[in-house]
Amino acid sequence: MRGWLRLCFCVVAAAAALSAQARGRPDTLSVVTLNLWHDKADWPRRQALIVSALKQLRPDVIALQEVLQHEGLPNQAQTLAAALGYRYVFASVDPPEHLRRYGNAVLTRHPILVQEWKPLRPADDYRTALHLRLAIGARRLDVYATHLAFEAGGGRVRGEQVDDLLAWRDATSQGAASIVVGDFNAPANAPEFAPLAARYRDAYDTRHPDAAQDAREHSTLNLKYYAPLRIDHVMFDPARFAVVEAGRMFDRADRHGTWASDHYGVLATLRWLD
Repeated sequence: MRGWLRLCFCVVAAAAALSAQARGRPDTLSVVTLNLWHDKADWPRRQALIVSALKQLRPDVIALQEVLQHEGLPNQAQTLAAALGYRYVFASVDPPEHLRRYGNAVLTRHPILVQEWKPLRPADDYRTALHLRLAIGARRLDVYATHLAFEAGGGRVRGEQVDDLLAWRDATSQGAASIVVGDFNAPANAPEFAPLAARYRDAYDTRHPDAAQDAREHSTLNLKYYAPLRIDHVMFDPARFAVVEAGRMFDRADRHGTWASDHYGVLATLRWLD
């Protein structure tokens, strides 16, 4: 176990060092995705862990899933964005007037030119997709962020959701470079993602081509809670980006045994090709 923790530390340290270098480079884009696990366990301590790591990294884009607000809990994305000095957009099928709302969010340190969201099939579920167009210097970036189905029969449903997402992408894109990020609830090579794979590549798989999807050292599911599987992804357009690095973060507990989430995060650094 001690050896495994040392490995996790090295992965996080390397990602942090790389991101620190990339922050000063206009030709790179840093992206984090994390399933937030809403307010489970000790949220105040988990929040502190997440804020501390993200303040050091200062990624360009942060995608969050399982974001919650209720009467006793301010919107988690808003709280994190305020702590980081970021802009944020939150999407939920729960009506805005409801105190309890659950959904997805994107945080960014760049100006937001377009923000919109749509529900994904089935209509009685809570799945959504977010679209933000960002101004990153003179460049424009379309970010599509989502959290796909995991229920029994999820492969078929995820396939429908991917169809919805790609159709929406085609309807909203104006030629800008784009990424698709989030908790896909399945490995990137799952058959239902074939239409997505025809346009995008998974950053982690590209950087670690020999890594098994269910390998412990590459899982994005927290091994304290789940069997290993890599289901959280940063997908990029290979015509517009190349992968500099991709790794995990939030993949070890603090000295009190507190984990940031029941997922590990994914950090990808991409290089613009134009």
